[in-house]
Amino acid sequence: MSSNKSFHLPDLGEGLPDATIVEWFVKVGDVIKLDAPLVSMETAKAVVEVPAPCSGTVLKLAGAAGDVVITGAVLAEFELDPSLPQRADAQDTGHSHHHAPAPTAAAPVASGTAAAAPAEVAEPEPAKPERADAGTVVGAMQSSDQVRSEAAISVGGVRAMPAVRALARKLGVDLSRVESSGPDGVVSMDDVKRAAAAGSSPASSSSPSAAAVLPSPREGGVGGEGPGLAQQTFSAQPLPAAVPTRTALSASGKPMATRPPTAAAATGQPEQLKGVRRNMARVMAAAHAQVVPTTLTDDADIHAWAPGNDITVRLIRAIVRAAKAVPAMNAWFDGDKLTRTLHPQVDIGIAVDTDDGLFVPALRNADVLDAAGVRLALDRLRAQVADRSIAASELSGYTISLSNFGMFAGKYATPVVVPPCVAILAAGRGRHQVVPVMGGIETHKIIPLSLTFDHRAATGGEAARFLRAVLDDLALPG
Repeated sequence: MSSNKSFHLPDLGEGLPDATIVEWFVKVGDVIKLDAPLVSMETAKAVVEVPAPCSGTVLKLAGAAGDVVITGAVLAEFELDPSLPQRADAQDTGHSHHHAPAPTAAAPVASGTAAAAPAEVAEPEPAKPERADAGTVVGAMQSSDQVRSEAAISVGGVRAMPAVRALARKLGVDLSRVESSGPDGVVSMDDVKRAAAAGSSPASSSSPSAAAVLPSPREGGVGGEGPGLAQQTFSAQPLPAAVPTRTALSASGKPMATRPPTAAAATGQPEQLKGVRRNMARVMAAAHAQVVPTTLTDDADIHAWAPGNDITVRLIRAIVRAAKAVPAMNAWFDGDKLTRTLHPQVDIGIAVDTDDGLFVPALRNADVLDAAGVRLALDRLRAQVADRSIAASELSGYTISLSNFGMFAGKYATPVVVPPCVAILAAGRGRHQVVPVMGGIETHKIIPLSLTFDHRAATGGEAARFLRAVLDDLALPG
């Protein structure tokens, strides 16, 4: 005699209160086996494939692609088949029997106008890959004390990850005509992009029209460092290309987002925030309620710099030296317990701007890296954000933040401090400025700086001395 079973959306290891349906692999009436792919879900950090918690007939599915499901809500219902393998209660992985616990604190930021909240929600350890990444997006689910890695699934004889299929739909690429380069014949992101660029594998006319591949993430926005920051600071930049209209599914495993308010996208109707932007809204609201922000501004004169200086690397070096001089700014503050933690190491949150929102990966141990090491680490983090392979653990735990809104526009700002961090330094758009010197005037290169700090944890004098140390280091030739 069979019985019915409800499957509740588990905590996908992201510490977030909900997730978005990307694609169902079954429909009502299908028979599915234990641990077979059930649905791919999208959070602010990854596209995660959720396996079936049991074997049986699908009775009900909660929502369609693009719908947001609350963690702990019923995701699917099954009629159990006793003739097929089942998981005993003692082997329960947490995928089905119980509601996932509701979050008790603001989720850590994967994006936002400043930094993440490293200490508010414990992040799970990232799954260790068993083989080299093939350019695909790999999600992970917490299963008791194990982590279940997302696997490529075969549909129509083509093996590909859910995020790769989403990208192919967006670009109008027929996966059956794409030459695979991944292990075991798995089609990767790069395979789809190459096919789209070559126009060699167009999908049928019923497929969504092809669109340009999303631009690489920009280390910047209201937070971050821009590739070629020297160019953005002192030379004119071309206007950004128009963002293509998105399909209902994500691209490249990136989180779904509200469309930009273009003539084609603006409808005048409310649109539900998803993925990164949904998380950003929550975290920014929490930061606004918890922090007492104060901002100091000044100009860094970099006239003495020799050609070839990497501005972002110099800004990071200046933050490190200032943090050593004024430890109060390289700290965490607990407003409930009124405790402060001063950190011996300097881990800098570098905001990376994408079309869907901001990610803030941590540049670990910036105080022990040389210039080449800093640049190598920044490039690695940016690449991992681009293909969504960055581990959740790298999006939290930093001690201070660096922002670079100036790669787009603006001189000064009031960047947002997200607790438990105490401070964030922001660099505006560089300019040439006439300055008085002995015997006349000169034109110097200037970088406008804005330092926002939590006045509960640091005094105005500490913030001013920190900013002075930054200015002094940036004034050095190299």
